[in-house]
Amino acid sequence: MSSINKQKIVDSVPQKGFFGHPKGLFTLFFTEFWERFSYYGMRAILVYYMYYEVSKGGLGLEEGTALAIMSIYGSLVYMSGVIGGWLADRIFGTSKAVFYGGILIMFGHIALSFPGSLSMFFVSMVLIVLGTGLLKPNVSTVVGEMYAENDTRRDAAFSIFYMGINMGAFLAPLLTGALMKSYGFHWGFALAAIGMFFGLVVFLITKKKSLGLAGTYVPNPLNAAEKKKYGSLTALVVIALAVILGITIPNGMFTLDVFINLVGIFGILAPTIYFIIMYRSPKTTATERSRVLAYIPLFIAAVMFWAIQEQGSTILAAYADKRTQLDFMGIEISPAWFQSLNPLFIILLAPIFAGMWVKLGDRQPTIPQKFAMGLLFAGLSFLVILLPGYFSGEDALVSPLWLVLSYFIVVLGELMLSPVGLSATTKLAPEAFSAQTMSLWFLASAGAQALNAQLVRFYSADSEMLYFGSIGGAAIALSIILFLLAPKIQVFMKGVK
Repeated sequence: MSSINKQKIVDSVPQKGFFGHPKGLFTLFFTEFWERFSYYGMRAILVYYMYYEVSKGGLGLEEGTALAIMSIYGSLVYMSGVIGGWLADRIFGTSKAVFYGGILIMFGHIALSFPGSLSMFFVSMVLIVLGTGLLKPNVSTVVGEMYAENDTRRDAAFSIFYMGINMGAFLAPLLTGALMKSYGFHWGFALAAIGMFFGLVVFLITKKKSLGLAGTYVPNPLNAAEKKKYGSLTALVVIALAVILGITIPNGMFTLDVFINLVGIFGILAPTIYFIIMYRSPKTTATERSRVLAYIPLFIAAVMFWAIQEQGSTILAAYADKRTQLDFMGIEISPAWFQSLNPLFIILLAPIFAGMWVKLGDRQPTIPQKFAMGLLFAGLSFLVILLPGYFSGEDALVSPLWLVLSYFIVVLGELMLSPVGLSATTKLAPEAFSAQTMSLWFLASAGAQALNAQLVRFYSADSEMLYFGSIGGAAIALSIILFLLAPKIQVFMKGVK
């Protein structure tokens, strides 16, 4: 997009109206609030829906299978963002991507609200994966389009926007968890659909007057030849997939386990290909190649970190349901409520961390050192959760405070690694691959979830201590290695701090 078009977009947006920010920030804040409300509300109860018995309103899947599906689902959500970004950049623009994505997400949650239907469950997963891939990356892009490049309000805008994300993520599990407990799963999923509906209503009613031209431009539209090329390629892929699935599924060759393994392979293969292409490209300078090499150990650390953090919605969710004393101080706790801890701690601690980095200035740890500390906290969060089993035994219910402590520790690591990782990605990215490197950063979460789909199979009540100890210990060992290598990595970063 040319600088002229960028300025034209900024000029079309009313620049005052929401806490000193452009009016459109209100639209995008509440659109994303309701989208995250629907996503995290659904996610908080989804794993229980899969493995609870049919008599309790669930699907009756084996617990290990349910945990693996949950991980694969998370991996596909992150992967789909790459496709959603491409469609917005090349075909219909970010505003339409947000709207189409919201529609798909809403219908996905509606499909989930039909009780006890396995077929509708898989339909809903496809709709939500595609919808989130369209909406999630593109709504953030629209936020950036409302501000001129030198507008000092930009960082504050994303902070406000990020607060909307975490507010929705905090409130939703409390409400859907309560509905699950009192009325059944389908009411919780219905609430998630209603949440996305509210987000779409806010977006449609306010976007015309508040967003101006933001989100309407297609930055790199397909020309006639490209439309023909990609149209033919898409048709061939669809036909090939239909033929392959039509042959393999009836013959029992394409099973759920096969699908999980394929996603796992792709979760590792995709970022590997990205790194090779960026490093070998003639558009990448010698300095940028050095920075790509420096980014690799940070990426590996991010995969390990997210592999632990994302188990908050799988392994720790099951732990909350089956190993935790849910009658605490006279309050009957829903296991889904623990999913609200992560966004709550982020809301409380993010300003403290931001102020701490500003106060430390040049004395703050380097980027690799922050990654190492983030990974260290992630490992400690798993070691903490094995302690109650060690002291109380495998059969005793443990205090919910152990889970609270585990979630708190991993959030300390998240605030060390996640925002720093976003910043480091923009700084280390080769100029010719700036947007794709940001997609690569999100593939760290996709790869982590794909890895989790394999790891969660080893979790059981009998292997609980070994499971938490092995993964937590591996993370701590990797953090120590990364900390020792930090000075060398810093050299390869060629001046980036």
